[in-house]
Amino acid sequence: MITVHNLSRSFGNFHAVSDISFSVNKGEIFGFLGVNGAGKTTTLRMLSGILRPSSGTIQIGSHDLYKSPVEAKSLVGYIPDRPYLYPKLTPRELLYFVGQLYGVARSEIESRGTSLLTEYGLIEKENVLIDALSHGMKQRLATVAALLHEPAVLIVDEPMVGLDPYGAKLLKKRLQAYRARGTSILLSTHSLHVAEEIADRVAIIEAGKILAIGKIDEIRKQSGAEGANLEELFLKITTSALADSSAEAEP
Repeated sequence: MITVHNLSRSFGNFHAVSDISFSVNKGEIFGFLGVNGAGKTTTLRMLSGILRPSSGTIQIGSHDLYKSPVEAKSLVGYIPDRPYLYPKLTPRELLYFVGQLYGVARSEIESRGTSLLTEYGLIEKENVLIDALSHGMKQRLATVAALLHEPAVLIVDEPMVGLDPYGAKLLKKRLQAYRARGTSILLSTHSLHVAEEIADRVAIIEAGKILAIGKIDEIRKQSGAEGANLEELFLKITTSALADSSAEAEP
């Protein structure tokens, strides 16, 4: 459902993402792992159409994101790392607004909206101004808005940031349920325990480059780190890459 080929993005002389390629299959949770500043959010913003790549291609379903942007974006739900929502709308009003953008019928906005607001513990806040909601509630509302049009692809950036334990547990459970019904999920996170718990495959990105990709067991074998948990594996791979970069930089 997602195919990324030779994707790069530079800001002046800084290469935030450098020639990366990967795919996310139908009904798969794909973990995109890296520390802050590794290139995760830049990649996700390109995949959601917010940033244009310096080079490379992105395909969502059968649509090239930049040749057929409306068709490609209609398949995607994007949950950002920070919930930038309209503060003077209520959750119910926000869902009407988002649903109309995606061409969802009003009756479906009402029924799906009620179901999702209930599922995410927000139904009692449906007519309260968003400005008055806690950060965790806003994060859950951003998730509800992303799911309203029943996207085939879900792009999630650091989903556990700011979530309370209830919200975090609920989101993990729901991501697994969406996978079971065929949704393709790209999950960008530095919460390695979350990725280890729910991801089918992962990619490890550092300094804008993908260092390893595949099932966690496959990466363990490739790295000679059998028996390591994902945190240990991640540190081994990224530390080795940093050491190699430092050696290359020495005169």
